[in-house]
Amino acid sequence: MVTPLGFEGWLAGATYAVVLGGWLMTALFRAGARTVGAANRVTLARAGLVGSVTAIVVDSFWRPVPLMLLAVIAAVALVGDAIDGQIARRTGSATPLGARFDMEVDAFLILVLSMFVAHSLGPWVLLIGAMRYVFVAASWALPWLTAALPDSMARKTVAATQGIVLVAAASGLLPLALSYLVTGVALGALVWSFGRDVHWLYRSRA
Repeated sequence: MVTPLGFEGWLAGATYAVVLGGWLMTALFRAGARTVGAANRVTLARAGLVGSVTAIVVDSFWRPVPLMLLAVIAAVALVGDAIDGQIARRTGSATPLGARFDMEVDAFLILVLSMFVAHSLGPWVLLIGAMRYVFVAASWALPWLTAALPDSMARKTVAATQGIVLVAAASGLLPLALSYLVTGVALGALVWSFGRDVHWLYRSRA
């Protein structure tokens, strides 16, 4: 039986909101920006949806949660990723802060979804959500990993696929065997994508 959001879920959502607000205010201050801008407002709305997903996922550790509600909210957050980018390009308001904000929202959504899907498929799914954070942590010890990468449609496609696959697996609509298959393929593609980028960065290091 699905129950209303419990204390743990509310606490997770509130913690997420506080951390997000603090991070965004600090980032705006450092960037010397007075407002978030039109595109970042969309990203902020997406971040709110990700907060809802976070609350539901954390709550799922203690009680049954509405799978379709989780999947729909996450799907809307993913679709919104295309909207804020379009607004930024059409209004000429693209900024490094906006790009970073957008990327962090996406990365955290993937991390949270991978935590949820790991319930049913196993802890190996966490590699999907952790991959980007491992890459960032590695860059602290290996500065050449922070160099700019060339634009790549393959990288964008692989990244977008992760969210789609995790939402599908989280929805409960796929047979378990198919969830294993598509999630495994998605992880394999992600490992390939990161491996290709690391190889390129290594060869291009100063």
